Amino acid sequence: MKKTTESDSKYNALEKMSVRELLTNINKEDKTVPDAVEKVIPAIEKLVNVIVKQMKLGGRLFYMGAGTSGRLGIVDASECPPTFGVPQGLVIGIIAGGDKAIRKAVEFAEDDTEQGWKDLQQHKIQKNDVVVGIAASGSTPYVIGALEACNKNKITTGCIVCNQKSSVAKAAKYKIEVIAGPEFVTGSTRMKSGTAQKLVLNMISTSVMIKLGRVKGNKMVDMQLSNNKLVDRGTLMVADELKVSYEKANELLLLHGSVRKAVNTFIKSEK
Repeated sequence: MKKTTESDSKYNALEKMSVRELLTNINKEDKTVPDAVEKVIPAIEKLVNVIVKQMKLGGRLFYMGAGTSGRLGIVDASECPPTFGVPQGLVIGIIAGGDKAIRKAVEFAEDDTEQGWKDLQQHKIQKNDVVVGIAASGSTPYVIGALEACNKNKITTGCIVCNQKSSVAKAAKYKIEVIAGPEFVTGSTRMKSGTAQKLVLNMISTSVMIKLGRVKGNKMVDMQLSNNKLVDRGTLMVADELKVSYEKANELLLLHGSVRKAVNTFIKSEK
């Protein structure tokens, strides 16, 4: 059966299109991706629930992939500490070929069925952790091998793939199969498939962090104050919550290091 991700584009003679036609048609295809994601919300929900459960037991979340899929996992993992104030190492992205593969493709790294498990062992993988394999094709040996080894060691597994009935999905207990359809450029899964994976990753990490108490109301109260923009945002959040001046809010924020601590400490002191 031919993979959806490898199916011929609905468009042809791309080189003859004007720039406007190219952009319009790419955008037309991109608009279909959120609809594909919507169809798999129940599957995303199941994975989120188990991740929250395992993290409350002290587990971590691992994303594993090769190429674009691996890079997307690393991006999502790296954004969790600054956004939600969680420790480095709570959400971990691993890519076939190691960190050098983030910038430059490492030949045949994704074809090694044993390296994924070895990479997880470097992080002292344990039974409360959750490992999510990311593979647009659903056939990446690096990911399949890692998930199968996790299953043997009773570690919870999930996946995000863009083809139905794939080998990666067969190896995952909690599978998300988001079928985005043929790519604008045939087989270029960094496009619609990558967008679909990014949307799902956003949904997973954000929902997990909210359920772990890392958001209050709709605010990132535990975000790291790593630049002036974030300090300003945090100051405005404190000022709004406590009904104090910008200057007072800024003083409290810098003193306590986070919006949550600044607000809670001030409220306690006023009682």
